[in-house]
Amino acid sequence: MKRTTIIILIVVLAIILLPIMFLAGSYNDLASLDEEVNGSWAQVENQLKRRADLIPNLVSTVQGFADQEKDVLIGVTEARSKVMKADSPQEAASANSELTTALQGLNVVVERYPELKSNENFIQLQDELAGTENRIAVSRKDYNDSAKVLNTKIRRFPTNIVAGIFGIDKREYFEVSEADQELPDVEFE
Repeated sequence: MKRTTIIILIVVLAIILLPIMFLAGSYNDLASLDEEVNGSWAQVENQLKRRADLIPNLVSTVQGFADQEKDVLIGVTEARSKVMKADSPQEAASANSELTTALQGLNVVVERYPELKSNENFIQLQDELAGTENRIAVSRKDYNDSAKVLNTKIRRFPTNIVAGIFGIDKREYFEVSEADQELPDVEFE
């Protein structure tokens, strides 16, 4: 009778512990993926901030040469502000698109001032901005890749149940508009 009791106890413990172990394992996987997405998003934000930080210097440099182009400079400054205030991938994508359009308007202004295009400070800012545009593209891809892994895991059974229990939701992708899918021309030539 003791042996039967021990076997029943082991079976009951197995029935209780196996789902708990599954639940813990699934949660830990989701938590790791969630943190990877958070880290990837932080990198996107870092690059967007870097880009936004370059804008005041660029605007100041252009402003020194083109005081009468205030509307364009104000547009760039306002678009930069929207990038800095974006809280979600969707808001950041929209603000990023506006900033790209504003920078393209700045390109037109720069074409009117050949002496600006040869200014050393302006050339350095161009190079930094071009490098930052590339970093944004890479960071955006890394974020979307990690969001895809998390979203796929959340959609799969039975992990979807665990995600629902712990409130782990799918993540938005950082999608850019069709007009903004190409890097802006920051060479100004």
